Amino acid sequence: MAKETFPFSAATLKSLQRQREQLEDEERRRAVRSQCLNRRFLPECRPSCQPTRRFLPECRPSCQPTNRRRQYCRDTAIHNALYTGDVDRIKGIFKEDGSADVLVETVTEELQWSPEMGLFSLTPKKSHTSPLRITAGRGYSECVRHLICRGANPNTIAGGRGALHDSCEGRHVECTRLLLSRGANPNLQSEDGLAPLHLCTTKETLDCAKLLLEYGAIVSLPCHYTRATPLHVASVRGLEEHVALYLSLCADPCARNREGETPLNAACSACESPQHFERYLRVAEMLLKAGGDAGMPGKKGHGPLHNASSNCHLRLAQMLLDHGASVNVTNSAGYTPLDCALQVCSDYPECKPHQLVQTLLNHGATPPNIKTWRCCAASPLAFEILLNSYDRIPPGDSWVEVVPTEIWEEHLTFYQSVLQVTNQPRRLQHLARCAVRSQYKDQCHRAIPELRLPAALTAYLMLFPEGLIH
Repeated sequence: MAKETFPFSAATLKSLQRQREQLEDEERRRAVRSQCLNRRFLPECRPSCQPTRRFLPECRPSCQPTNRRRQYCRDTAIHNALYTGDVDRIKGIFKEDGSADVLVETVTEELQWSPEMGLFSLTPKKSHTSPLRITAGRGYSECVRHLICRGANPNTIAGGRGALHDSCEGRHVECTRLLLSRGANPNLQSEDGLAPLHLCTTKETLDCAKLLLEYGAIVSLPCHYTRATPLHVASVRGLEEHVALYLSLCADPCARNREGETPLNAACSACESPQHFERYLRVAEMLLKAGGDAGMPGKKGHGPLHNASSNCHLRLAQMLLDHGASVNVTNSAGYTPLDCALQVCSDYPECKPHQLVQTLLNHGATPPNIKTWRCCAASPLAFEILLNSYDRIPPGDSWVEVVPTEIWEEHLTFYQSVLQVTNQPRRLQHLARCAVRSQYKDQCHRAIPELRLPAALTAYLMLFPEGLIH
């Protein structure tokens, strides 16, 4: 008996591919971190942690290395006071100078596979943080103020992060301001290589980002491992105000991460949902105006136009074409932007994919081979536009089997007309259209309207669909 299978949509395959790549990136980062386990860093001794006039003298963190062994706090009562922000209890617990410079240790049990036993077993796992991280990450500003005055170092890395990372990620502006005013390094990188500015990933973190930059955060500081800049992060999240802020401070719109992606590539790749098309369009517009390269290839040779076409974002693709993106450039798999657009016709019916196909063809896209027809055959409008870009329809009906029955029946007249003209001479009118389009090539979108022909003839030359193949 044959195995039952089911097809994955292009969007599903892309999502699965992204998940696999994220897992591979995480494995690489873990490998790099494991090589650094024998190194001991003193984050609080970074150059940017020198005392400034912003520090309060009585709470100034020490930047000198100490030989004092770090103390661990395992008392659940103290943990509860920190996690609930009980400022009175915290003041009673951390009463002496230096008492707040401790590590909070928790032990949890996780299911892990045991090869020796051949089953999953509960394995205790220790994790560490600091009182300052706990309170700053939850917005307890009074607790943060007291802990710093009792010796908590704002630049201590505990459990892979500093307190400033948590306060920025948690969108706690007052805690961020307090940490920075007491000497927190705005460029302190976590064990994952992230600076606090990389963790400003929502629109609510804009004020935290402004504070970081005011206190000396480097706007184009790359992540140590991924080489992504804050502009990459803001672009991939579609954060318009963050992007405008970073660009106003001369962030590099052409910076490339470890995979070769620019912020523009990141934005074009991330706008997968039609409900977010508008804000990603505005982000891309800002990046292009700031000098972003519309044709710079990124991951696996995928350029911004490939990404916009894969997401069926017509206006974004048009903007990229207007800024010089090449319509026939291929990625590492040999696909052009038109190939990418045809592959998602069935996934984005509400985005009118036929208009994107028409736009690419009118900008000089080379029609693909017959194998690609299977991708768009179930989208009659896009299929008609594509077929009318050929001077004749070559033999082959393998595309028929991918058209769902309900769509075939709804557009029966169109599909029958396609089969009738397959491998047959096309009408003289169509051949004249092909000759005109061949004359203007990638300027069809601009030259044909300037001919001032009747509207119906202009529409015919521009490949507007009619519902039949002649």
